[in-house]
Amino acid sequence: MLVNTGIPVLTDSAASGSGNSIRAARIAAWQTVNGRQEFAVAREAEVLAVTEELKHLDAIPDVTATSLAGVVAKLEMIVGADREIDDPSDFPWPHIASVLRDMKAIVGDIGMDRPERAAVRTDIARHWEAAVKLVAALEEEDALERCGPTG
Repeated sequence: MLVNTGIPVLTDSAASGSGNSIRAARIAAWQTVNGRQEFAVAREAEVLAVTEELKHLDAIPDVTATSLAGVVAKLEMIVGADREIDDPSDFPWPHIASVLRDMKAIVGDIGMDRPERAAVRTDIARHWEAAVKLVAALEEEDALERCGPTG
């Protein structure tokens, strides 16, 4: 669903779905808990934000560092991403963190600043807007499915 939602509003092409199981999976993706649509929107916004973060992490190997500070920045991103793994004490995470500490001792701390609050709010609003569209489209699709082909 993250690759192609099958909803023309959100993707370039409609899914070539194979039957009711795909439709049921898409509907299940937006259903609310205790009827709260806000929860469904928040959940979808989180999925969109995490997907964007993973795309950035996937791009790290394709970016060439042109300085030791660039190498430190890449290592910061890699070590920061390990927060999501089950056991950060397993190889190679302690070793990568050790290399990062060594590099910072040589180069200095590059001062990984947090983004401005306004930039974070802009990102949140963008993900929220996309999630609202997704949930609304899924609700509309569900309503059309319930009405059947005769409308």
